[in-house]
Amino acid sequence: MQRMVSGMLIVLLSIVWLTASSLAMSGTPTEFVRQTTDSIFQVFVDPRLQGQGHREERLARLRHIANTAFDWEEIARRTLATHWRERTPQERQEFPELLRDAVQAIYLGRLEEAAQQRLPEKQAIAYGKEVVDGPHAVVGTTITTKRQREIPMEYRLRQSDGHWRVYDVVILGVSLINNYRVQFHQIITQSSYQGLVQQLKARQLGQVFAEPPQPSR
Repeated sequence: MQRMVSGMLIVLLSIVWLTASSLAMSGTPTEFVRQTTDSIFQVFVDPRLQGQGHREERLARLRHIANTAFDWEEIARRTLATHWRERTPQERQEFPELLRDAVQAIYLGRLEEAAQQRLPEKQAIAYGKEVVDGPHAVVGTTITTKRQREIPMEYRLRQSDGHWRVYDVVILGVSLINNYRVQFHQIITQSSYQGLVQQLKARQLGQVFAEPPQPSR
């Protein structure tokens, strides 16, 4: 199941990463999610961004949006868990950027391919309950696939600087953050924090970021 969840995660991230205008304009957490999913189609029908000749432009846009759509500091803090407390101020400043760059380097190409393959299917998204607790929020959604399979997805967000940003996604009950936390803990305890940093820099986190098979639909 976890490999299937990773496959669905690629599709989900493609929805969030490709929508720049809605990130700044979103009000409630549900509006954030709704606007990003609605505007994904506009990105892929824009003739100015289509074709192999514009691929670098698309990837550059992905990188720009990913820098603001996700709360990388919160993601870094939660994935390191207790190991975050052991980090120096400089390490706490550097690790979110290192994690962000590693995720982008590994996922960008897959995001583009997955989005182009799955967007024509026009999977239906139903928005469920929204729970806001101070600066944190949870938005529940259900995706109905072409084969009428319902896949629950839960967005976890944090409000920072007046904007909602995603820090975790739960698909079929499996948390992205928890998955990374387990893998990072194993690397740190079996090697060291510097060992994790070296793997991130070398893009060698194969077990964590390995390309999964396409999920069944």
